[in-house]
Amino acid sequence: MFDIGVNLTSTQFARDHAEVVQRAQQAGVSGMLLTGTNLHESQQALAMAQKYVGCWSTAGVHPHDASQWDESAAQAIIELAGAPEVVAIGECGLDFNRNFSTPAEQECAFTAQLALAADLVMPVFLHCREAHERFIALLDPWLDKLPGVVLHCFTGTQAEARECLARGLFIGITGWVCDERRGLELRELLPVIPAQQLLLETDAPYLLPRDLKPKPATRRNEPCYLPHILNQVALWRGEDPAWLAQVTDDNARRLFRLA
Repeated sequence: MFDIGVNLTSTQFARDHAEVVQRAQQAGVSGMLLTGTNLHESQQALAMAQKYVGCWSTAGVHPHDASQWDESAAQAIIELAGAPEVVAIGECGLDFNRNFSTPAEQECAFTAQLALAADLVMPVFLHCREAHERFIALLDPWLDKLPGVVLHCFTGTQAEARECLARGLFIGITGWVCDERRGLELRELLPVIPAQQLLLETDAPYLLPRDLKPKPATRRNEPCYLPHILNQVALWRGEDPAWLAQVTDDNARRLFRLA
């Protein structure tokens, strides 16, 4: 199993990085992509990927931090991308839900990182929340220049999923789908996603699956819970979990061009 979204740089993991990675591996998670959401965390993610076997990282600037984007940030991302452990540009995209950076700043940083990824011939790890129409409009001109695209932590509508899938995007599914309050629409659209375009992730430490039994003592999510997400997704898609584990692992390794 491959977890494409682990925020191991989060302060929630500050005291037990090694134990978190070890628990994940013991649970059968053979690969993890550590997410970089700004320059500092991208540097931290790379250092952790270099430290732990079976880990790789992204380098990028999240829309929340888009106001930090400038030429020096671009150069820093380029330098990070030169490390073999960095396998995607991102997390980047648009988030019009909170607008911690203005929409204009987000669009500027998003487009710049798409251009950077195209120049480097690297896949992109994308974020979109309440910005689908503008997200697609900005992404479309770059699709034929990028080797691969994943929209991580997808929480959109079935129509939005179909638009992304038609463009060849991979879709990342998290434990959001296990939430009986917010995840029912996402659960219903699971069969729409071709297996060859499906990726799985925890987005740890966020989005702890609500249907875990026994219920964990804390709300901190961990990559060791990926098997639960996999089993639930396989159930709702009507597929064998072992088969789906292999397919999604293969998808991740193909997208990120891993051995």
